[in-house]
Amino acid sequence: MEIKARVPGTIKEINVKVGDAVKVKQVVGSMEAMKMTQPIPCPVDGTVKSVNVAVGDRVKSGAVLMVVE
Repeated sequence: MEIKARVPGTIKEINVKVGDAVKVKQVVGSMEAMKMTQPIPCPVDGTVKSVNVAVGDRVKSGAVLMVVE
């Protein structure tokens, strides 16, 4: 399952790394968009397979931030 950016913004925090187990609705990071910090929730239970962004990266809407399997 790909976790994608819902809106364009800047990555402010990443709370997981590759290999971490995650649960549904766990906050895996946050991003700043429209001058507000928005949490990035995980949509499924699983294991983080990749983290495709770093803190400070600017991302477009729809960009794949992480992959969870």
